[in-house]
Amino acid sequence: MNVLPKWVDIILIPLINLLLALIVAGIVVIFIGENPVEAMRLLIVGALGSSYGIGFTLFYATSFVFTGLAVAVAFHASLFNIGGEGQAGIAGLGVAIVALNLDHTHWLLVFPLAIIAAALFGAAWAAIPAYLQAKRGSHIVITTIMFNYIASALLIYLLVNQLKVEGAMAPETRRFAEGAHLPFMHEMMGWIGLSMTKTPMNISFIWALMCCVGVWLLIWRTRLGYEIRAFGQSEPAARYAGISPTKIIMIAMLISGALAGMMALNVVVGGFSQKLVNDPIQGAGFVGIAVALMGRSHPVGVLLAAILFGVLYQGGAELAFEMPSISREMILVIQALVILFTGALENMVRGPVTRLFLSLRRGAI
Repeated sequence: MNVLPKWVDIILIPLINLLLALIVAGIVVIFIGENPVEAMRLLIVGALGSSYGIGFTLFYATSFVFTGLAVAVAFHASLFNIGGEGQAGIAGLGVAIVALNLDHTHWLLVFPLAIIAAALFGAAWAAIPAYLQAKRGSHIVITTIMFNYIASALLIYLLVNQLKVEGAMAPETRRFAEGAHLPFMHEMMGWIGLSMTKTPMNISFIWALMCCVGVWLLIWRTRLGYEIRAFGQSEPAARYAGISPTKIIMIAMLISGALAGMMALNVVVGGFSQKLVNDPIQGAGFVGIAVALMGRSHPVGVLLAAILFGVLYQGGAELAFEMPSISREMILVIQALVILFTGALENMVRGPVTRLFLSLRRGAI
């Protein structure tokens, strides 16, 4: 029987890990001669102190929700999909193909077709490592790492040789026409008479929330979700129960790739760039691993962790501007500390907390 109440496992332990990471980051800030309290204030105000900051924070968080959910679904099947970077990059190609061919229509047509393209391209790129794991025993970590680099090389080749604007130097497509632009959140707020500062936050955020609900329903309210979790807990027991490992590996990775792929909606047709550029993902696939770890592979936890990393990205940029001595590299150190304490050092907190609750339970008896 699990010693820890669910709220301790999902909320308290991640909060303690986050607090420890911030304490260590504060010590580093002290060493470089700045006030850690003031630095934290600037970071929070920069991320959440205005509609401008909130818009950028949730724009970044949208990408992390998709990649975090992708990693979480694979985790439940005991699969470590670290290929979200490549899957989202290839999905960006699919989204761009839709946008380039339908950019003189309307976003109501482009959006659902872009969702389908992103999911199909992302799932297709995940299918090959999944097949190699299911049928050939190739380790999913190795193959997904390799496919990240293959996806990057393929995307560069296509941008340079097939999709680049004739005569241009930059490896990127032409800018999409107005019809392919997904509505920004400040535009949607204007539809109902509310005012919001212009930011790249767009309707993809709402779709990300819907995907959180969909993943929760899939994993905890369907037979397939039960089979995925059973396989992830014990493959021999799942085999004994008649669950096909090949089926679960393939389905879990296809869903994972599709979720990672839908991140491309946010950055390709949702943000300010409105074109496919080289490296549109910019590390969000790897951040998704930390988001899934910190969120305990639960959609609610993934959403909260994604918002936290959105705060670190947006607030960190504002902090680096307000405190020049704290460089962008210092912000990466803070992010790395959060990943370290919530991932690699998670058991450092879990052990003492588990012993504390065990002693309290024995005392109550």
